[in-house]
Amino acid sequence: MKRVVVLSFLAACTANEKPQARLVPLADCGEAKQFMKEVAIEKMSREIDRRLAEYEAGTTCRWYGDYNTDAAGAGSGSGDSSPPAPTTGTGTNNQVAGVDEADFIKNDGQYIYLAQNGALRIVDAWPADQTHAVSVTPLDGQPKKLFVLGDKALVYVATGEARTSWRNTECTYGYDCDFSGDGTATTLLVYNIADRAKPELERTISLSGSLIAARRIGSAVHTVVTQAASPFPEMSYDTGVELCGYSAWSTKPTPYYVMRARQAYENLRAANQKVIENTDLDQKLPSIADSAGLTDIESSGSCSSLYRSSITDGAAFTSIVSVDIDHPGPVKASTIVSRSGAIYASADALYMAVAHNWNGDTSTVHKFRISDIAGQTRYLASGYVPGRALNQFAMDERDGFLRIATTNGHVPSPDVESQLTVLAEDGKDLVEVGAVEHIAPSEDIRSVRFDGEKAFIVTFKKTDPLFAFDLSDPRAPKLIGELKIPGFSTYMHMMDGQHLLTIGYDADDHGSFAFFDGVLLQIFDVSDPTTPTLLHRYIIGTRGSSSEALTNHLAFTWYPEYKLLALPMTICEGGDDGTYGSLLTFSGLMVFDASLELGFAEHGRVPHAIGENVSCSNWWTNATSVVKRSLFLDNFVYSISDAELKVRTVDALSTELVTVPLQ
Repeated sequence: MKRVVVLSFLAACTANEKPQARLVPLADCGEAKQFMKEVAIEKMSREIDRRLAEYEAGTTCRWYGDYNTDAAGAGSGSGDSSPPAPTTGTGTNNQVAGVDEADFIKNDGQYIYLAQNGALRIVDAWPADQTHAVSVTPLDGQPKKLFVLGDKALVYVATGEARTSWRNTECTYGYDCDFSGDGTATTLLVYNIADRAKPELERTISLSGSLIAARRIGSAVHTVVTQAASPFPEMSYDTGVELCGYSAWSTKPTPYYVMRARQAYENLRAANQKVIENTDLDQKLPSIADSAGLTDIESSGSCSSLYRSSITDGAAFTSIVSVDIDHPGPVKASTIVSRSGAIYASADALYMAVAHNWNGDTSTVHKFRISDIAGQTRYLASGYVPGRALNQFAMDERDGFLRIATTNGHVPSPDVESQLTVLAEDGKDLVEVGAVEHIAPSEDIRSVRFDGEKAFIVTFKKTDPLFAFDLSDPRAPKLIGELKIPGFSTYMHMMDGQHLLTIGYDADDHGSFAFFDGVLLQIFDVSDPTTPTLLHRYIIGTRGSSSEALTNHLAFTWYPEYKLLALPMTICEGGDDGTYGSLLTFSGLMVFDASLELGFAEHGRVPHAIGENVSCSNWWTNATSVVKRSLFLDNFVYSISDAELKVRTVDALSTELVTVPLQ
């Protein structure tokens, strides 16, 4: 019998000065709902004050009145006759060893599992020249990602209408997108796939939030969802009064229009407060529906453990939902009233860095306990860091210390600078125990990589400073090395313990600024981090060339046994002095030989049909390509787009072997 419960949550508010970050308990559900309304009223009032102040300053008046917007947010299993599985291959490019990251593709060396195009597809991938689909299981909704563990698959499906926005795609890089979800609800489908030809649905878990991130530790899956729609959709910021009747040549409104604006906004404030006070929040809280009836009521529905902080962080709910996919047990959930943020997870903790804006950029960092036991998930502590975290790679945990790299501001502001902060858990607080401040003034962070006691940060304005840090003493981190070269990296991969393999953009220097140009591959020697050295660089195409791997590390496939690098690629040629290349010359997968001795050499290409959304005018943070993923099994490479899966031998990439349609 399916049972629906309401999640308990942690709430937040704000103050003019930096408030306490730790969460404190609320008495019951009634107090929690009242607190939500008080927070919403306070935030709404501040927004009206802001709009009125901007109007009086003459900076925001439009001839057609205020925009009506809501600032609150809107075959069968393997048989005896099967050949042996490949002895080597590549899997998901996980940030942390032992912590699996959800993706729309997984493989176990024999089968490839795909959650895309409205179905769960299972492809028998070995032997490679006999690759074929063994089952296609239709899904009700839009497949997003999945995990596979033995004979179990957990598939994430989005349901409901997604918000329409140019930023509606998944935020993986984080430079100019929000980790806010798309407004859909999320369903977790657990399948028994012992018979790959006939997956059997065992459990359905429906969450009211949209998927942000997911990690698997053993058989415990930890899912982060956010419910970002405003609980008060009837609230409005449209005064309904024409306020822009003064001369277009005026720098400020006349006293008469100021008086009208003040009265209109006061009326709006009162109307919005009435809407908030009269809203029934019982149906607005996050919920879980579990077909197994195993939801943990004590943690997610009894209202016996509610928390709030002192920060107003929007009207969103962000939840960490944990479930064991191999051993049936209760769903464990922890929720905060907060927008989501960049997510990082180690084997025993999950961190969420949520950016704010008071006295410049500041972020709240929340720490949760996670493990290979789903029932152990719980909130631990919170703290502050200056600036905002770029993405998951801006964070790393070692020996209980969180190291986080952040930036205040954005280029081209002259006030931009970055810092690396070390936090330690002290009771319910994450406290700063060490920091390196004032990193690269006037430049912002474009990529970060931690490696044990070392860290590497790339910043950019018109050249690429690669900074190296010594973190052996977490209480006294040090900047110890720097290298400046043209261009910048968006992702850095540890080629081995002493070398970085990176992807990014070349740069065309124009004095006070630089244009991003072709796709740039580099190898750095960081064996002596005090003097990092560029060993090799390789440029692909011109401005407008793009790759999914530039902004999503899951598309970056490094095969160290064969020293091969596979990258989805859209290559554009032509263009000059900041203009985009107009000639699209290739769309598909590129494979490179990459070695310390010889650098980069093109090994071959697997062309894919050019899709509708592929062009030579992609902005650098919106990098994309027809091919989304690739993987190696022995000496075969598999390239995957939304339309097809292609299999080629490494030594004959241009020769057709197998193509499996995926639509």
